[in-house]
Amino acid sequence: MSRVGRIERVTKETSVLLEIDLDGTGKTDIKTGVGFYDHMLDQLGRHGLFDLTVKTEGDLHIDSHHTIEDTALALGAAFKQALGDKVGIYRFGNCTVPLDESLAQVTVDLSGRPYLVHTEPEKMAPMIGEYDTTMTRHILESFVAQAQIALHVHVPYGRNAHHIVECQFKALARALRYASERDPRAAGILPSTKGAL
Repeated sequence: MSRVGRIERVTKETSVLLEIDLDGTGKTDIKTGVGFYDHMLDQLGRHGLFDLTVKTEGDLHIDSHHTIEDTALALGAAFKQALGDKVGIYRFGNCTVPLDESLAQVTVDLSGRPYLVHTEPEKMAPMIGEYDTTMTRHILESFVAQAQIALHVHVPYGRNAHHIVECQFKALARALRYASERDPRAAGILPSTKGAL
């Protein structure tokens, strides 16, 4: 059975069309108008082996906030939709990814309960191109709220802002991939003692 989520989100600030296939090959087609964000979403698709299409048009004449936020909300909603009933998945995933001097540790629980813990080095450069580095936490908050997952992201050290953000997206991609993959030993089993996720 196909595990695809598709969300169309239209407001006065943005128009987002987002589709994700959890059982893809890492093929991406991403256009948000924010170059570095496109690069990060590409990392998410490629390292998660998710086929990911993102078409966002936003009020970039104001700034990139609404464009980035609404895309993250749509991504979380599409991811939740694609997971379906969660029967037979691993549920938990974690990954640690280095990128030169930076390191990201990500752990995820596809729990049905939204919760984010996020730490990264202080005094990062404020901008990467048109990307406001304070938005990384907000992206994760928005994604978690809609995906309804518990997510812990920890960057204990790093100097270069590009590397600090990118290793987070790469580690997130792998952790989500591992958690959402089907467990051959648990076919037909919901990974919860509650009977619901």
